[in-house]
Parts: sequence; structure tokens; C-alpha cells
Amino acid sequence: MPEGEGIRSPEDIRQEILRLVEEYHAAAYPARAFQAGQSRVPVSGKVFDATELQYGVEAVLDGWWTTGRYARAFESQLARFLSARHVSLTNSGSSANLLALTALTSPKLGDRRLKPGDEVITTATSFPTTVNPIIQNGLIPVFVDVELGTYNIDGGRLEEAVSDRTRAIIAAHTLGNPFDLDQVMRVARKHDLWVVEDTCDALGAEYRGRHVGTFGDLGTLSFYPAHHITMGEGGAVLTGQPELRAIVESFRDWGRDCWCEPGQDNTCGRRFQWQLGKLPLGYDHKYIYSHVGYNLKLTDLQAALGLAQLAKLPAFIDARRGNFERLWNGLSDLQEFFVLPKATDGATPSWFGFPLTIREEARFERRDLVQFLEGRGIATRLLFAGNILRQPAYAGIKCRVVGDLKMADQVVTRTFWIGVFPGLSEDSLDWVIDGFRKFARTRGHQRR
Repeated sequence: MPEGEGIRSPEDIRQEILRLVEEYHAAAYPARAFQAGQSRVPVSGKVFDATELQYGVEAVLDGWWTTGRYARAFESQLARFLSARHVSLTNSGSSANLLALTALTSPKLGDRRLKPGDEVITTATSFPTTVNPIIQNGLIPVFVDVELGTYNIDGGRLEEAVSDRTRAIIAAHTLGNPFDLDQVMRVARKHDLWVVEDTCDALGAEYRGRHVGTFGDLGTLSFYPAHHITMGEGGAVLTGQPELRAIVESFRDWGRDCWCEPGQDNTCGRRFQWQLGKLPLGYDHKYIYSHVGYNLKLTDLQAALGLAQLAKLPAFIDARRGNFERLWNGLSDLQEFFVLPKATDGATPSWFGFPLTIREEARFERRDLVQFLEGRGIATRLLFAGNILRQPAYAGIKCRVVGDLKMADQVVTRTFWIGVFPGLSEDSLDWVIDGFRKFARTRGHQRR
């Protein structure tokens, strides 16, 4: 060290590290132009800049690696964005679904709690972890079909689905397109049903000017890299009810009765004055458990990444909507072959993907088109489990089915989706459109 220079302060060193992180990002992640026929067109992916790396490094340098300042800031800012009263972070969207539905089994809810054997209405076309919490809690799923085009729960079948054992509804806003919340909430209010909105694919979507995830008793979000913003892994549970928030966080945090933040003690001011269950008076409240819970917390490092992403969320949503519109306009004259997606009446989607269903009269199979697209570097995905009752994991489960699930079966055989995420350029989307057109010209009118 040169003579006269003192020891550098931790803050000075931190700022130098952050400057180097920005330099590293520029060198390690340069922008690359799309090259038709060579570049891949993925269905999803994370979009980030140096800020995410800097926030992540700062969280590590803090030395506080469980839930901390970044998690608190993220919960507060996301709640403000969504006009939600409470946001509780967890380690994945799947965990969020598990926590939301499991919270409704809490003895603290008295006669309204869900009990083994109670029924929960859901859709046959879904991601598995929308349905799994029903089964995992000893409840009975009641499967309702979806509508083709929106791929959301068929609200017209809800009344038919309700029995004297029905206690709740859990359904997803499919690929960022809100389901008919007017119908769902009307049936729920009429029959006193809990509602859980799986909003994992629909962050930022609105229904009649209000953010989805805030209509039901509970809503859920996912921050996996495929989603609207990412923490790598991560999720959240939304609710407007303080009692439900406390129950969710109890199940998330080992089942404990205490609500102190990590590193805090005696928030209630009565730490050694409680008497619950058969424990002696004064048993440390930090070690009293009111639920059979889990450890489904996330780290402050994840929350730091999410906080950087959250600032970009409005631009991400706009880009998804713009990409969706470009694809829809580019494929609109191919509707003799495809059912194109449509927004639910009253909804402003925050599109996660662009779903298409091959019409029955088209003279080609989904497999042929998907293989053609993949051969051009255009990634495709099926609509999750399709008809989940056809999946091997769900063979023989105890359930009730409403109707014949005809649309779900069509999804199994003829539906797929392509990407609209913000990392796609106009050139890449035009390459996708051109691929569909080439296939339609060569295969669309051939006999099967």
C-alpha cells in the first residue's frame, strides 16, 4: 500500500466491487443480435442487467443470508404495485400454492376450515402443483373442463360442480389470461366457498381494472426464471386478510405460533407469558407450534434479485403484450388451421405465452408442426399437464369429474404454446411467423 494511504473502509471496497460487477456484466453478457436459422427462439427466459448482479452481491456482502432487508422491501413494493394488503414470500410458486390451500385447513379458522374429504373445485387442464395441494391435504378435487381459446376454467359449469361437500375453488389464470372472476366470485359468494387464485403465470394481469390475485381469499405467484420476474426460485402468497397471512407464514415457518422476523425476539411483548396446548405457562413462544408446518422460506439473496427485477416489471409486461400482439397479427390469416388465443371478456392479460390449438379439420398433427418448428430453433411447450387425469401420477386418485372434459382432451392432443417473453426481438418473432407460414403452405392442405 502506498505511503500515506490508510486502510480502505468496507464501504469503499463494497463500491469498488459493485463497479467491477457492472464491468463484469458488460463483458460476460454482451447483447447478441438474432440470426435467423442460427439463433434459438426460446419460450421463456430471464432478462436482466448488471443491477440484478449488483443487488445479489450486496446481499451476500451483507452477511445476512436468510430473509432480511431485501425481502421486506420486495414484499412492500410488490404489495404496492398490486394494491394487495399482504405479500408473504416463499421459495417457489408451487410452495405458494401448497401454503395457500394448506392455510385453509388451519384449526384457527374454526368451522370454515377445510377437512379431509371436503371438495375443492379445480380444472383438469392445469400445472400439477395447482392440483397437488388438494390431494396432499386429503381433500377431493372436483375437475371442471376449460374453454378453448382462453384455456381457463369453464365458469358455466361451476354451479353444476358444487355439492354439499364443496368448500373451495382453486384455479389458475392460464398463461397470463385471467379467468372469468365475475362468475367464479359469484358462485363462491353464493355457496360460501374459499377462493385461491393461482396467479403464477399472470403477474400484472388485470380484470376490470383490478390486479388478479387480489379477488380471492388468497393468491399465489411464482418467480421461477420462466415467469414475469425471477429470483431464480421463489414465490409469494397474497391475501387481504391478516388472519390468513399469519396462518400462511406459520405453515411456511416450521408451523410456529410466533410471528417474529428472523433475528428478532419478543415482537408480541409476551414471549414468556403464553400458555398454549398442554405446554407449561411461559414456554418460549419462539418454540410453540400451532401447525404441522414446513420450512419454505427463501433467502435474502433471492429477494435481492427479485427487487431489481421488480423495477423492470411494467416494461416486461408491456413487452409481453407487444410480442403477443405481433404474433397474433402475424398468424391471424392462418385461423383455418388454428384456434388463436383470446382474452377473457373484461380482462387485460399479462401474457405468459401464446397458445394455439390445431383445428380438427387441419390436415396435419401437432407432432409434425412442433417438430418442424423445433427444427428451425423455435421452442414449443405443451399446455402443462393437458388433461391431468391422463397423467400417470393421477391414475386412480379419488376425485369427482364434472362433464366429459372434452376440451381438456383436445388440449392433450392439439394444443401447444410459444413464447412472448421480453427477451424476444422483432426479428425472432418474424422468424416464428415465417415458420408457421412455411409449414401451412407445405403441409396445411395435404391429406393426413
